[in-house]
Amino acid sequence: MTVPIDLHCHSTMSDGLLTPEELVAHAASKGVRVLALTDHDEVSGLARARAAAEQHGIHFIDGVEISATWKKRTLHIVGLRVNPEHPPLLEAFAKVRAGRDARARQIAEGLARAGIDHAYEGARAISGNGVMTRSHFAQFLVQQGYAKNIKAVFKKFMVKGKPGYVNYEWMSLQEALALIKDSGGVAVLAHPGRYDLGFVNMHLLLNEFRDSGGVALEVVTGSHQPPQYAQFATLAHRFDLKASQGSDYHGPGLSHMEMGRLPELPPGCVPVWQDWPEASQLQ
Repeated sequence: MTVPIDLHCHSTMSDGLLTPEELVAHAASKGVRVLALTDHDEVSGLARARAAAEQHGIHFIDGVEISATWKKRTLHIVGLRVNPEHPPLLEAFAKVRAGRDARARQIAEGLARAGIDHAYEGARAISGNGVMTRSHFAQFLVQQGYAKNIKAVFKKFMVKGKPGYVNYEWMSLQEALALIKDSGGVAVLAHPGRYDLGFVNMHLLLNEFRDSGGVALEVVTGSHQPPQYAQFATLAHRFDLKASQGSDYHGPGLSHMEMGRLPELPPGCVPVWQDWPEASQLQ
């Protein structure tokens, strides 16, 4: 049975292919009834998405996905029910945008040394007015024929030791969690199966995440394989965290899971939306 709740997706305001309005329309066409837009370090698309959601009869949740650094690793923290007008949140994202642009120029310089010119301009053209991300470089490199798909680009150009790799320091995990909490939001550790932490570091992370104000773990996501659903459901229970879900949809050809196709959370999970009025109206 699929669940009509999707709490993780992206628009053109970060690295998605669809505008906020197009994304909401797509979600509606796939049967989604509760939707959170969670662009990377960016909340400028939320008002547009909310207006579109009202037209389509979708319950909309203001969200964001914040990049954070923990033990020299990049983590993603989804904030749900944030206040997109919270001044410290907007100030932090302005700094992140400046940092992302600096990182983008470093990525382009590395690619230029490998004989790939005009990567910054190409990625900027794809990102438009949105936040610059590595995915925009990946799309540019696919367009130019340097790799057959996004996954191949990252393996060939973006990982450590490759020309497009840049070691970047984001805000700390504690800073990200405080921003979300202070804006009235709920912090969710996004797609934990992607981090390849191992048993010990995963347990250290979940302890620190919970003790610093983290509330939920993304259990069902397009970034996880089905066997991982049960694995992270068990960890959510062990660390007294609620469970969340989201397709992590970026658009046609960029996503592992279609919107509206999320399976039920494994038995025993406490949904992060358990007490939300939007979800109660689904009954």
